Amino acid sequence: MEILLYVGGLLFVLVGLGVSIALHELGHLVPAKLFGVHVGQYMIGFGPRLFSKKIGETEYGVKALPVGGFISMSGMYPPSPGDQEGDAARDRSRGAFRTLIQDARAANDETIEPDRASRVFYLLPVWKRVVVMFGGPFMNLVLAIVVFTVLLSGIGVQQGTTTIASVSECVLPAGSTQTACTSADPVAPAAQAGVKPGDRIVSVDGTPVSTFAAASAIIQASPGKTIPLVVERDGADVTLQLTPVAAQRQEVTSDGRPVVDDKGNAVVHTVGYAGVAAQLAYVQQPLNAGFDQAMTNAGSVVQLIGTLPVRLWDVGVSLVTGTPRDPNGPLSVVGVGRIAGEVAAADAPLLNRFAVLLSLMGSLNIALFVFNLIPLLPLDGGHIVVALWDGLKRAWAKLFRRPPPAPVDATRLVPLTIVVAGVLIAMGALLIVADLVRPVTLG
Repeated sequence: MEILLYVGGLLFVLVGLGVSIALHELGHLVPAKLFGVHVGQYMIGFGPRLFSKKIGETEYGVKALPVGGFISMSGMYPPSPGDQEGDAARDRSRGAFRTLIQDARAANDETIEPDRASRVFYLLPVWKRVVVMFGGPFMNLVLAIVVFTVLLSGIGVQQGTTTIASVSECVLPAGSTQTACTSADPVAPAAQAGVKPGDRIVSVDGTPVSTFAAASAIIQASPGKTIPLVVERDGADVTLQLTPVAAQRQEVTSDGRPVVDDKGNAVVHTVGYAGVAAQLAYVQQPLNAGFDQAMTNAGSVVQLIGTLPVRLWDVGVSLVTGTPRDPNGPLSVVGVGRIAGEVAAADAPLLNRFAVLLSLMGSLNIALFVFNLIPLLPLDGGHIVVALWDGLKRAWAKLFRRPPPAPVDATRLVPLTIVVAGVLIAMGALLIVADLVRPVTLG
């Protein structure tokens, strides 16, 4: 059964990734067709073709490797100038880079058919080219917002409620490994005050509370102080007197990491401790929570990309030395799939596991959104920069009343594009090997 659940988690990621890629390419396809550009192919995946069908003038299909997708638009770049055969012969005699440029021009020329010469991408106004190229990442952003909205506003966030689940019998020393209380251990403040499991906290120190976090904040701010605690028990309000004891608590960051000082020692502070635990329940969030979560995740991905060389180095070191991987570091699709499988097979309520899988899918689409906007070819962000540069040149010429410049020929950037593609392939290979040999696990 556990194996079946693990496989189910993997399939969830594969299907989700396929949907994400399909919607990404649809984000390019729809505006391109609306603006009259001829689109020859709409493909999900790379490599050998598994299935395809031509509808109208566009061939729709699926290929064997589900690691991306593409649409083939006519005239992504201007046609080759002058004598193409002569230029090709001269370029091949001048070196590999010029050969690559000419080959790219020749491939681009093949997409420009005489009867569709006006239905080419490079002739679109700048804003339309930007819309076409931004459409793909935008669809990933929209999908992520939808997923996070379903997760946060539909399912909710698991939080402690004001209903008491358990009451500690005693106060154990910090760092103690005891599993049971002894007669020498002091009685926990909540037990001494008469708090019972099933009580619902109404107010603390005269302040009405609706969440366990709010109640905890007041208790933690009142070490050694006797405060009134009103609980609802059997339909009636009962007022108890609670005196939280002073306890040392380690400070943590917003993402749960321990805070340390300049010497590496844990930073602790004194808080009030009562000895109660809350019942957990899913609490639905406002509708804007999905958008806010998507923006927060996008900021995290931007930070990750900014430190990507260092993080990849750390992955390589972990791979060679066998040291644990950073759980907040980059992952390949293989790594995401492994985590999804572990989540699906975990010993936890079904709703909890489904919520984590949804969170993974939302985060994956945010990563696709941000990563594709990196301003380098062959990524969508690189095509947007080319279009904006073309528009800037035209605006500059118009400002100084000069003749319109020739369209920007991005085939000149093919050598750089190949370098970027090579780096991306190498990065992906490193992460896949690391996710197979030194995976990040739930443990």
